[in-house]
Amino acid sequence: MAESPPVHVEILPNAHNIQIGEQNNYIVNGNYISSNDQATLIKLLKPILDASHTLDREISPPNSACFPVTRITVIRAIVTWADSTLLWNTHVLWLYGYVGCGKSAIALVIALKFERRNRLVGSFFVFRNTGDRSKMTRFAVTLACQLAAAIPEAAPFIKKAVTEEPGLLGSSLVAQLRRLVYEPFKAAAKRVRLLKTSLLNGPFLIVIDGLDECEDRKDMEAFIDDMLDFFKKNPLVPLRFFITSRVEQHIQGRLEKDQVRLENLVNHCSRDDIDTFMSACFEVEKQRNSVIRAYIRNHGDWPVKKDIDQLVDHIGGSFIFASALFKYIVDPTDDQSTPMDRLPHTLNTNPGLDTLYAKTLSRSQRLPYFSDVMSTLALIFEPLPIIGIAELLGIEAFEVV
Repeated sequence: MAESPPVHVEILPNAHNIQIGEQNNYIVNGNYISSNDQATLIKLLKPILDASHTLDREISPPNSACFPVTRITVIRAIVTWADSTLLWNTHVLWLYGYVGCGKSAIALVIALKFERRNRLVGSFFVFRNTGDRSKMTRFAVTLACQLAAAIPEAAPFIKKAVTEEPGLLGSSLVAQLRRLVYEPFKAAAKRVRLLKTSLLNGPFLIVIDGLDECEDRKDMEAFIDDMLDFFKKNPLVPLRFFITSRVEQHIQGRLEKDQVRLENLVNHCSRDDIDTFMSACFEVEKQRNSVIRAYIRNHGDWPVKKDIDQLVDHIGGSFIFASALFKYIVDPTDDQSTPMDRLPHTLNTNPGLDTLYAKTLSRSQRLPYFSDVMSTLALIFEPLPIIGIAELLGIEAFEVV
């Protein structure tokens, strides 16, 4: 047998500015992509890169996450629905509830769970006053890029739609969703790998959080109507939408349909969850707060079980209220009193709550037109306590840690 010729390797020591092709690498919705189709789509579609569950929650709100071992019942119910291959008439689940009851935290948990299962098509966390994330203008293109990253088989169909229809990116939201999301998903779902995945493990999922935060009301309504129409015409497509929002008439009127499963988060707000959260927060604070440690050395454990029980009863089912109260009690910037002083003050007097929300409002003074809004509200709602004005403003200055 003849020997193979030696391999020739040339280092080119004096070479400068050599280019070996062009490679574009991106991370979309937690997926690393580098194929030509997908990289081209990023340039063509210009998605919102911080709209999904992978956003940096420290700089892009909402900064919320479920506290460990809480919200188990509602999360299990959502996962069971999303895993089912039998409920083809309920492609949409709407989780609704008041401000601060934990909708965004649950949406984050669900998105992460289905990302790990390789069944998350995409996610979009709407948030008011955050530019494009509070509008529907780039909603479809953002989901399309996430779809291409999660299911590479869909990328060629999306690219074809964009390149063959020059006016598509300037057309209506409904047209973009149809051509860039629904139809490419349907085409890709017919491939053997995806079909097998959906049959064995359950449908794929899109998570939309905070739909009530959307400022484009007409487009948002068009999205809901068209989504339900799509599923009505395609009852066997292995795709589900999990949507969260507050209860607002224009959303409720469109989602209270037979083909939508309704979940009221208030019905899943467990006292035990709030108890677990508050007890854990105080345990952590005991370890790091020298004032509390000194008090415990001289007077015994703090807070006692009776105080925590009373605090939990006072909170009700709101995690955002629980977090706000805790931060008020252990507030390190208050040099006039100690946490031990503020706990009974919070439990026993209404002014304690007014003080809490006064601080919440003071921390929101950087918001545009804050002083004008507060002056107007003070004239109109003079009899209301501060807590009522805070709710009217929709201020959410505290998040669950």
